[in-house]
Amino acid sequence: MPLSFRTPVVVAALAVVVTAAAFVHTEALSPEQALARDILEELIEIDTSDSVGDNTKAAEAMARRLRDAGFPEEDVKVLVPHERKGNLVARYRGSGGGGGAEPVLLLAHLDVVEARPEDWSFDPFTFLEQGGFYFGRGTTDDKAMAAIWITNFILMKQEGFVPNRDLIVALTADEEGGAHNGVQWLLANHRELVDAAFCLNEGGGGQMKDGKRVSNTVQLSEKMYQSFHLEALNAGGHSSRPRADNAIYELSRALGRISEYAFPLQLDEITSTYFERMARLETGQRAQDMLAVAQRADPDAAARLSVSPYLNAVLRTTCVATELSGGHAENALPQTARATVNCRIFPGSDASEILATLIEVVDDEGITIEPVQQVTPSPPSPLAPEVMDAIETVTEQMWPGVPVIPTMSTGATDGLYFRNVGIPTYGVSGIFGDVDDVRAHGRDERIAIESFFQGREFLDALTRKLAGAQ
Repeated sequence: MPLSFRTPVVVAALAVVVTAAAFVHTEALSPEQALARDILEELIEIDTSDSVGDNTKAAEAMARRLRDAGFPEEDVKVLVPHERKGNLVARYRGSGGGGGAEPVLLLAHLDVVEARPEDWSFDPFTFLEQGGFYFGRGTTDDKAMAAIWITNFILMKQEGFVPNRDLIVALTADEEGGAHNGVQWLLANHRELVDAAFCLNEGGGGQMKDGKRVSNTVQLSEKMYQSFHLEALNAGGHSSRPRADNAIYELSRALGRISEYAFPLQLDEITSTYFERMARLETGQRAQDMLAVAQRADPDAAARLSVSPYLNAVLRTTCVATELSGGHAENALPQTARATVNCRIFPGSDASEILATLIEVVDDEGITIEPVQQVTPSPPSPLAPEVMDAIETVTEQMWPGVPVIPTMSTGATDGLYFRNVGIPTYGVSGIFGDVDDVRAHGRDERIAIESFFQGREFLDALTRKLAGAQ
């Protein structure tokens, strides 16, 4: 996904201490761990960046592993809408004993953001094991999850596990950007292959602070994405004869008004539940404010919480200037000045009202404001007991005392496309990461070895629980 959105939290008294990330020697791995590590290594060492990478190569590599494990050809499909942009869809057949229950979809994306070797301490597409971590582009976003789904399919097949309903793995292209988003293409052209009762995806995960497990988050919704272009035009002239109607000044005043405006407080079932459960992990005024927001949408409490950029983004729609250009010569008055304002819109909001609000806030007929793209709706997934109870049960079994907390992502994942067609999507991984060391999309990306293996166990147990068995 575009960013790793992990909630900064204060350590709770009930948080479980994590053993130090001791170096895990490859030779000491169990057969299950060795398989997961081997698959992750193979994926990391296939460059799947948009510019020069090959998503199809990664999809075919995973398909070979499934076929070698005994999956029939007709259940393992590599679908290629464009060269280098292939997607894998694999089906694990169930017995049908679930009374006709629809499949469970297990989603991960194979593509990664660009990684320049000169910016890293080592080659980002060479798998490295060091100091209790696996390093490489995609280790946290999102190849660990892709490796886990493939590993667990293979292990289930070896065991002879028979679920009551079908399981589907989809490993897709261009989640991080690019012109050939795999989820959109599959839904438009092969909907029958990925249709499901619900989907498990990235977007959530375990939160660690100061070496302690604090929470296991489940992403149930995400903000809608829309950018706007603002432009001021002027006749210009010679810079030796300044005028009051300078295009750059007019645009800067407009942006200043936007920066000072706060959209109204908004809450829904997911964010209210988030603040209610987070209040149990906090202390003092912050805990009181979270509870006040959850219970009665208290504006004073919301104002205090909004000092945190993350919590402010959870509480409302946000719009921020992200790009700026203007003028054409240093000795000429600017004829144009342009800016991009990026908005992250609270789920369920009317996107047309955001444009109307910006026009009202700018209050300058000389500034044109135009949307850059259409908004893709992303309705929240329900707090379905079938899914949430299973997540809470497995979490408690593996990490007693660690709470499960529903979240709304301030950014976006491919889950929005499934939610938009009526397939509820739950971002959950059981992979714990340090909230103060988030490296997804950044330099020297890494995942704790212990967290990777425990995430595999968590997702295995969760998938089996949701799938049932004879």
